[in-house]
Amino acid sequence: MTVVLTPATVHDIADLRQLYFDVYGHGYPVPLGSDPAVMRRLIIDGTAHWLTARTDLGDVVGSAVVQTDAGSRIGKLVGLAVHSGHRGGGLASRLTGAVCGEAFGTGRLDSVYATVRVVTEGPQHVVVRNGFRPLGLMPNAVEVEGCESLALFARYADGVLERRAQVERVPEPLAALLSAASSGIGIDYAGTGRVPTRPATRAVTGAGPIELIAAPAFVRRRFLEHFPDAGDRFFPLHTPNAVLVAADGGFEAYADLDPVAGNCALVAVHPHPVAVTGALEALMTAVTRAGADYAETLLPLADTEALEVFLCSGFVPSAVYPAMRRIGGRFHDYVVLSRTSRQIDFRTTAVSALLQPYLSAYLSAWTSTYLPLHEVSR
Repeated sequence: MTVVLTPATVHDIADLRQLYFDVYGHGYPVPLGSDPAVMRRLIIDGTAHWLTARTDLGDVVGSAVVQTDAGSRIGKLVGLAVHSGHRGGGLASRLTGAVCGEAFGTGRLDSVYATVRVVTEGPQHVVVRNGFRPLGLMPNAVEVEGCESLALFARYADGVLERRAQVERVPEPLAALLSAASSGIGIDYAGTGRVPTRPATRAVTGAGPIELIAAPAFVRRRFLEHFPDAGDRFFPLHTPNAVLVAADGGFEAYADLDPVAGNCALVAVHPHPVAVTGALEALMTAVTRAGADYAETLLPLADTEALEVFLCSGFVPSAVYPAMRRIGGRFHDYVVLSRTSRQIDFRTTAVSALLQPYLSAYLSAWTSTYLPLHEVSR
């Protein structure tokens, strides 16, 4: 049976919703596959490249999307789905290659990333066959069929990695992650110095309660008031819908909170990430009460001070995104730090050989963060 790839139209929305239901059931946590208004907007507003796979009988049997963030020149591969009756013939790889080729063909993207489920190895192989490189592992990152971990991969436009700005030094807890990246991506971090940092602690003194305001329109307006310059609000494809406010007004932490997926991205802190020093434990308590068992933040690899604040509050280095941000003619590396309030269970995680170094790096960092040295040495 012939399968043809064509751009999605608004007339495909009902068929696409049925496809995502057939593939994922009620557990798919992304509005792209379930919310008609979101799907319509992505199809018509020019912020996404969306391809469908349709048989000669007219049935929609596959879908793949690259959402784009024009300001950051970054895209995200999402919504890859193939009906069970059409798997095993390379359709997922064909869709991935075609939609990424279309996205990069515009010349407006420097990289495209994907967060891949690791319940099986198949999706990992699909993205790798299409030029994606492994960047890390985020345990407990999403609620799909139970609490699942995700792997981060990225594909780059030609010449991007060769124009990276070098990072002189990083906190010591990042050493294992950078070593994994050196082998998995082929980037040499050997010349990056290591800065000793104090052990992580979950003890907090003097931190007042955190107020969480979940009013998306208000939060977006206030966020833009505090960060009017686009260069100061770098967290591609995430828009804050909640703000966590210190009782004394010392900081406002803007978050993309998704209770359905059970996760939270800390998008930005006003006036500066360091302002949350001593308050991250209370902040995490507020996030957990709001329905998110997993939180992550994205920081420049060169911002040692901000990294240490989160590392000392139980956040674990999970992924590194080399050459993520273009500033002038150079590209700058970023790192994902994450923290989960659930017990981590890797027994059902299918980690391919390419991700093994990242799993080892995460386990090493988690152990040094949460297990006292005298306990480890016993």
